[in-house]
Amino acid sequence: MIYNILQYAFAGLGALSLGLGAWQRSKRGVFLMSAIASFCAAIAAHYHVFWATATFGLCVPWALLCALNTIDLSWRVKMGFVLFLALGSWLCIYPTYSDERYGRIDRSGLGPEERAKVEEDARVGNRGVREWLLSNIEFRLVRGLDLKGGLRLVYTVDVDEAIKDKRDRYYDELRQALVRSYGIIGAEQQASVEDLKKLTGKARVEKSRDNVGTLFINFEDAADADKVNDEFMRPFQEMQRQFSSDRKRVTLRIKGDVESQIRDKAVAQAKETVLRRVDSMGLKEAGVTTRDEDIIIEIPGDNDQTFAEIRDIVSRTARLEFKLLDDEVNYFEAEVRNPKNKEVKGLRFQQEQVSVGPGKQKVNYYAVLEHMEGEDMRQALERLREWATTLSVPDDHEIGFGKYQAYNEEKDLVEDVGWRTYYLFSKAEITGDMVSDAQAMPDPSDRGLGGWLVQMKMTSVGGDRFEDITEKNVKRRFAIILDQKVESAPVIQTKIPGGVATITMGSANVDQQVTDARNLELVLRSGALPAPISPSNEQRIGPSLGQDAIVQGAKGGLAGVVLVLLFMQIYYSRAGAIANIAVLFNMVLQVAILAMFGASMTLPGIAGLVLTVGIAVDANVLINERIREELRQGKSPRAAVDVGYDKAFSAILDGHVTTLISGLILAQYGSGPIKGFAVTLIVGIAVSLFTGVVCTRLMFDWAVRARKVKKLYLG
Repeated sequence: MIYNILQYAFAGLGALSLGLGAWQRSKRGVFLMSAIASFCAAIAAHYHVFWATATFGLCVPWALLCALNTIDLSWRVKMGFVLFLALGSWLCIYPTYSDERYGRIDRSGLGPEERAKVEEDARVGNRGVREWLLSNIEFRLVRGLDLKGGLRLVYTVDVDEAIKDKRDRYYDELRQALVRSYGIIGAEQQASVEDLKKLTGKARVEKSRDNVGTLFINFEDAADADKVNDEFMRPFQEMQRQFSSDRKRVTLRIKGDVESQIRDKAVAQAKETVLRRVDSMGLKEAGVTTRDEDIIIEIPGDNDQTFAEIRDIVSRTARLEFKLLDDEVNYFEAEVRNPKNKEVKGLRFQQEQVSVGPGKQKVNYYAVLEHMEGEDMRQALERLREWATTLSVPDDHEIGFGKYQAYNEEKDLVEDVGWRTYYLFSKAEITGDMVSDAQAMPDPSDRGLGGWLVQMKMTSVGGDRFEDITEKNVKRRFAIILDQKVESAPVIQTKIPGGVATITMGSANVDQQVTDARNLELVLRSGALPAPISPSNEQRIGPSLGQDAIVQGAKGGLAGVVLVLLFMQIYYSRAGAIANIAVLFNMVLQVAILAMFGASMTLPGIAGLVLTVGIAVDANVLINERIREELRQGKSPRAAVDVGYDKAFSAILDGHVTTLISGLILAQYGSGPIKGFAVTLIVGIAVSLFTGVVCTRLMFDWAVRARKVKKLYLG
C-alpha cells in the first residue's frame, strides 16, 4: 500500500509542478496544464505504470525551477531539463549500482508462475523499495566476459533448412495451382487430398535432391506446359522458370537474391528468438550477437546449472507442426518382406489397428527400432533416420519418428526403449506461428498422479484452420510434431472449436515432466527458430582473468580521467571547474544510456569511455580559449561568453562529426571488442556535444547574467 501512495504522491506533485511551471505564461495555462497533467498522473498511478509515474515525479524539480524568476524562461527551461536528465540518469543507473553492491535478485531458477508472483509482489509493495525499483526498472549495465568471466557459445544457423522450408511451401502452392489450372477445383477453393490425387497421370511436382531451392513440374503431355504461363507464375515471382527442350519438364528455382534474403532473415530471426528465450530466463546480462551465419551468446557468471539450462533451451528449434497421417496406405507392408532390413540391428515391424474414418478400421505395419546395449536414445534415432533415407518416399509424404515405450516389470514403470515410425503427409496443416500462447499445467486427466502437459492456444487464423481440419478428418490420426519428433498422434474424435491443443510430457518422473513442460512453454512463447542451429564453438572464460582486467582497467581509466580533470582545474581555474562538472555529467549520461540499452561493459568499452572524456574536455578548451581571446579585446564577460560559444561551435561540431564517422565505420565493420569500443565512442560523442556546449553554457550564463560577475577566471 505504501508504494501505491508513493506513486500517487509523485504523480500528483508532478502534475502540480507542471502547472506551477506554466505560471509565467498565463493563469489560464496553469489551470489547463494542471488539469491535464493531474488526470494523466492519476491514470498512471492507478494502473501502476511505473515510468509514467516516474516521469511526472521527475517533472517536479523541472517545473518548480521554471516557476522561479531567475534570468529568463528559456534558461530556466534548459536548466530544468538538465536537472531532469540528471535525476533520470540516476534512476537508470541505480539497478546496476544495486546489483553490483547487494547482488541481483536471482529469478533464473523460478518458473513462470513464481517469477510473475515475485514481480507482482514487488510491484504492489509487498517487498522493499530496492526490490520495487529493481522489478520496475529493467535497465542494466553488466560486465562483459573479459571483466566477469563466463561462457561464450557459438551456434551456426542451418540456413539451407530455411530455404528448404520456403521450397516446401512453394511445393504445396504449386500443386494447388495445378489443380486449379486443370479445372479440378474452383479458383478460390482449397484442394483436398482427394483433389490432389486427380493430378496423377497429368502432372507431378518433384523436389530436387541436389538443390534445396529447386522444384520440377513433370507433364505427361508437353502441351500442358503452356499452363505455366505468366498468369500462373504471378504468385511465384520469387522463382525463375526454365522449360526443357521437350517441354515436358519445367524447372522452378528460387532466385539468388531471394535466397540471400532468406539466409539473412533466418539469421536475424534466430538471433531475436534466442534473445527472447534468454530474456525469459531472467538473464538480461547475457549478450546475443551475430557474425555471418553464427549466433554468439555471451553469459557472464560461473553458474554451471544456468549454463546447462541455456544450452538446452537455446538449441531447441521448437518447430511445432500438426500433420495428418496417411493410414489408408499400408506403406511399411512391403518393407516387412525386404531381406535387407534384417541387417539393421534392433529393427522389426509391428502391426496396429488404426482408424481411417468414421466407422472404418484397418491394420497397418510400422517399424520399431530399439536402442542397443550401450546406445542412447539419440543414437538409436539417428540409426532409424539413416535407415529411413534408404526408403522411396513420395515427395508429398514423409516418415515421422516418435518414441516407442514398453512396460518394465522389474521397475514397474513404462519407459522409453526405442523409436517407431509414422507415415505422414508432408504438408503441415498447423504450424507454430499459429500458436498465440502456451501454458504448462498439471494434467487433469492424470487422476492426481503428477503428470504435466502444455496447453496451447491458437491465433484466430490458427483456430479457424484447426477447426476446419478436425471437422474434415474425424476419426483420423493427427500427429503433433515438435522438433521433427512425433510427440503424439491422437485420433480426432470430433470437430474441435476454439483452437486449443495440448502436448503431454510422456512417462518421465514428475520433476522431469515439470521441467520439460516449463521449458517447452518458454520456447513456444518465445517462438520457434526459423531454422535449426547447431553448436560450433564453446569457450569457458575464468573469473580470474576478469578480476585482473577489472583492476588494471579501472586503474588505467581512473588515472586518465583524474589527470585530465587536474589539468583543467589547474590551467583554467574556475572555468576548468565548470568543464570538469560537465565532464563528470557526461560520464553519468553515457553510463545511463548504455544501461538503458542493456550494454555489456568491456575493457574496450572502458577505453571508449575514457577517450570521450578527452573529447569532451577538448570542446571546453576551444570555448575557453575563444572566450579568453574576446576578453583580451576588451569585451564584457557576458559578450565574451556569447561570442566565444558562437565562434567555437563550428570547430567543435567538425571535430565531433569526424570522430563520429570513424566510430560508425568501426561499428559497421568491426566485431567483438572493436564494436564495443565503437558503440561507447558513438554514445560519448553525442553526449559530449550536449554537455560541452549546452551544460557549460548554462553555468557560464548563471555567472554573467544572474550573478553579473565583473571578471571571469580562466586561469
